[in-house]
Amino acid sequence: MAFWILIIFISIPLIEIALFIQVGGFIGLWPTIAIVIITAILGTFLIRKQGLSTLQRAQNELEKKQIPIRELFEGICLIFSGALLLTPGFLTDVIGFVLLVPSLRGILGGLLWKTIQNTKGIKIEMSDYKSHNIKEETGPIVEGEAFEITDEENKENDKK
Repeated sequence: MAFWILIIFISIPLIEIALFIQVGGFIGLWPTIAIVIITAILGTFLIRKQGLSTLQRAQNELEKKQIPIRELFEGICLIFSGALLLTPGFLTDVIGFVLLVPSLRGILGGLLWKTIQNTKGIKIEMSDYKSHNIKEETGPIVEGEAFEITDEENKENDKK
């Protein structure tokens, strides 16, 4: 795993540099810089709008006593999207904008949910990446006292 993280941290900046050189050579320095700034501003606006919407949906789910699983995942995607869009570069911008598309986040979330369920035999009794009810404990309250039984007492009780 550490090897793949190292490869990612080395390859992404190299790809970004190559893209900057190609795009800058094609359209020039200042238009290239303008594109990077515009994508950061546009991305920030879209993330704020979608983030507030996702937060509102999560609050509605909690009011209904449901766990906002989808909204939590979308919030994480929006955080990653924001980090990628604020990072200068064309590849990171493309990935950041892809994470802003709700239907693609849904597909990614569904794939992740199935992967989690299939990993190491874990079976989660939840239906396919949706909000789920929080079970309330509404049974009777029973008061009592607890005390420790030693091994000797337990053996004496077994003999009786």
